[in-house]
Amino acid sequence: MNTPQELRYTSDHEWIRLEADGDHAVVGITDFAQSQLGDIVYVDLEPEGTQVEAGGVFGSVEAVKTVSELFMPVSGEIVATNDGLDGTPEIVNADPYGDGWMVRIKLDNPADVDALMTADAYSAFADS
Repeated sequence: MNTPQELRYTSDHEWIRLEADGDHAVVGITDFAQSQLGDIVYVDLEPEGTQVEAGGVFGSVEAVKTVSELFMPVSGEIVATNDGLDGTPEIVNADPYGDGWMVRIKLDNPADVDALMTADAYSAFADS
């Protein structure tokens, strides 16, 4: 399982990467999540401008086997969605931490990211 050290993780298998400005972050699903879902055929995301609380739903992923909701790791406003997922949602399977990102958010409180799991803690969680 690929678990990049520079990211933070949730127990719902989302990842978040704080951007250099400290006020924005990128969110997606983990390698573990995409492997459990199987072949992703559709991604539905809340539109730009949507305010989402920590733990709130910001979209869903449809795979051949199931549909799974996406949960926001921290509170913030969606400022961009990955339009590339519209025509090729399978990018999430191929590159969940790169081209398969889902939303970019403006954080309500950047310090909230620090409370999420580190890569080591997430790996231990996902392996259990």
